[in-house]
Amino acid sequence: MQDWPRTEEEALAVQDLLRAKVVAEPGPASPATVAGLDVAYSADDDRLAAAVVVLDAADLTVRDTAVVRGKPAFRYVPGLFAFREVPALLDALDRLTVRPEVLVCDGHGLAHPRRFGLAAHLGVLTDLPSFGVGKTRLVGSWDPVGEPRGSRSALVDDGEPVGAVLRTQDRVKPVFVSVGHRIDLDTACALTLRLSPRYRLPETTRAADRVCRDLLS
Repeated sequence: MQDWPRTEEEALAVQDLLRAKVVAEPGPASPATVAGLDVAYSADDDRLAAAVVVLDAADLTVRDTAVVRGKPAFRYVPGLFAFREVPALLDALDRLTVRPEVLVCDGHGLAHPRRFGLAAHLGVLTDLPSFGVGKTRLVGSWDPVGEPRGSRSALVDDGEPVGAVLRTQDRVKPVFVSVGHRIDLDTACALTLRLSPRYRLPETTRAADRVCRDLLS
């Protein structure tokens, strides 16, 4: 991608510019297709594989897959992690023959120190509804979550609600859901549950994780 930021100052300026373009709206409650996006890194952190897997939202079958090998596009800087992965993920998205209606990122959106994580970044650049489902917390605190599947608690950072801590399976560790672009939190949580019929992580994330790890092996 041309003119990709090379310094921390440039990346922060881009982040500020793009953050202002985030759109808050309900989003599609019943999309036909949903894409999982994930990136795997080599042991030396010098190579990556980016995968996008499009699933049929009704039966969770794979409709399309695209993978890209490459190198991280930016050095590791806390709060700017998306800049390492976005070019490869955009390349993979461009290779799809089935355009997904929603992007589900293995990461965060609003639940980010600067309120603009990977899910928001990709959502703005593609103008697709997007949200993040994180395995671990990036920011925020929460009250205890009930044990049954579907229980949730607000994820709050500096007094601001930034996401939800959502139990996708009974008595299994919750995940961290936050909106990115053109979708609201209730819709994102409902879709996360629909995409997680058996396991803690949504099938979108599981499918993309398998593909990008296989590409690096």
